[in-house]
Amino acid sequence: MKNIAQTRLFTIAALLCAVALGGCAGGSSRIEMPDVSDQAGPAPAAPQTQLITEQLIAAEKLQREQRAHQALGHLVVADPPPYKIGPGDILSIVVWDHPELAGHGLVASSSSAEAGTTTTPPQGFVVDYEGKVQFPFAGALKLAGLTEEQARSLLTQRLARYIAQPNVTLRVQSYRSKRIYMDGEVRLPGLQAINDIPMTLLEALNRAGGLQPTADQSRIVLERAKKRYNLDLRDLVQKGVNPGAILLLNGDVVRVHSRDESKVFVSGEVVTPKALTMHNGRLSLNEALGESGGISPMTGDARQVFVVRKAAEGTRIFQLDARQKGALAMAEAFELHPKDLVYVAASPLANWHRGLSLLFPGALTQAVGVTTRP
Repeated sequence: MKNIAQTRLFTIAALLCAVALGGCAGGSSRIEMPDVSDQAGPAPAAPQTQLITEQLIAAEKLQREQRAHQALGHLVVADPPPYKIGPGDILSIVVWDHPELAGHGLVASSSSAEAGTTTTPPQGFVVDYEGKVQFPFAGALKLAGLTEEQARSLLTQRLARYIAQPNVTLRVQSYRSKRIYMDGEVRLPGLQAINDIPMTLLEALNRAGGLQPTADQSRIVLERAKKRYNLDLRDLVQKGVNPGAILLLNGDVVRVHSRDESKVFVSGEVVTPKALTMHNGRLSLNEALGESGGISPMTGDARQVFVVRKAAEGTRIFQLDARQKGALAMAEAFELHPKDLVYVAASPLANWHRGLSLLFPGALTQAVGVTTRP
């Protein structure tokens, strides 16, 4: 029986050598594959593979910093401007010593319908859609775009024609002209009215009840006028930028993403292929391989560790040769992006064994098992 198994093993090896080397002996044994290039058309060019080097890591870091700096340049406001009156706001106007100008009942009848409620609206003067307010003796005043102080000064000038030294108090009683929207992993998502307190990013998060435990602090997206800005709270603090200096404007939409949306997929010849959740937007290539059990010592090829990334300019592929000096340091410095795919290719010996198993299913295992029996 042992001689039969050895004979079978030698026969399999001879057949493999004949298939692999038959073309070199004269070409008669070569397996010809049908040419389907004319039928299917030319294959698309594969993305160019970039080797992970210290220069590449430095260039990637510089690009991230430049993108973050450009975003902050449009958003950070050191000295927020005062609130400006807008259409829909309700003003409280008092002219001292003239109670007949108190303005009771001058609220527009549609104010409650605009607010979407059936409660009695507060008494005051509503700024109409043209930004004007009707006031006795003063007529129609264009107050939209003015601060409270500017509006009070304008009304005082108009009333001075009919009242000697009018003493006017004007303030916004109900803020309804400017809003932002909070969404995602916050405790109280929804609309927030902008009032006399500057609506900064921190103010909006606090009004929304703070972040949920599942929130990703590195992926806070601000949408403004068809533009999207990605904000990283931890990165802002590390750079010395106060998130309270990021001023939100009317119509802004702030979405806090979940950590489950920021995953990295590790597959191929690793001990445990899995999907990994990033740690607040941070996960290095070394950490991804470590949490997956590392490269398989039996079948993995340490020279072929790939990172596949879908970018705006197309698919990008990075390769790391883990056998080189300093490879572990480069893997630790190479930061992954959400939805990256880390793939470890199989070694040539593993590919040879799998190819043999496809040609002769179970034959090699049976033959080796018989030869090793006592």
